[in-house]
Amino acid sequence: MASREEMADFLESAEKRAFKQAWYAVQNEDSALDIVQDSMMKLADRYPHAPAAELPLIFQRILQNTIRDFYRRSKARRFVSTLLSSLIPTREEDDSLDPLETLDVAADEAHSNPEQWCARKETAVLIESSLQLLPARQREAFLLRYWEGLDVAATARVMGCSEGSVKTHCSRANHTLAAILAQKGVTL
Repeated sequence: MASREEMADFLESAEKRAFKQAWYAVQNEDSALDIVQDSMMKLADRYPHAPAAELPLIFQRILQNTIRDFYRRSKARRFVSTLLSSLIPTREEDDSLDPLETLDVAADEAHSNPEQWCARKETAVLIESSLQLLPARQREAFLLRYWEGLDVAATARVMGCSEGSVKTHCSRANHTLAAILAQKGVTL
């Protein structure tokens, strides 16, 4: 059973990664923040006595369901607003999240070898922009497996699909990312 401190530590450690997953999915900073906050509140409210080892899986499932709920609500809102205001042009929000702001790099690392640091930072930005080009299910599987470090079975439970589907999504995501990065001159 997770104590309050363990729950707080888990939420703090998962916050940035969860935000990135939500942002990749919805492409809007405010909505991504709302999704992460809602997911964290649901975890803390509904699963205060869950074992600490199960918190990552439970949280990922809640996060993915909250993202799907966001899409459902957005679709319903768009439908209603289209009916009511089809003649009024919509104003798009500014989605100017700078991916460079989210890179965590030690300050002394930049000074020790600036060329290598700059190259790694550019590669990270290319990878982030390439992730956004993946289909949603491939991106979800890729992030859960390789970013969150979940195994195939856990990823399948979070995504609500078979283990074979997870393997297929990850394989396709890897091949697509490798091709995109190769076109841009990046070899890993």
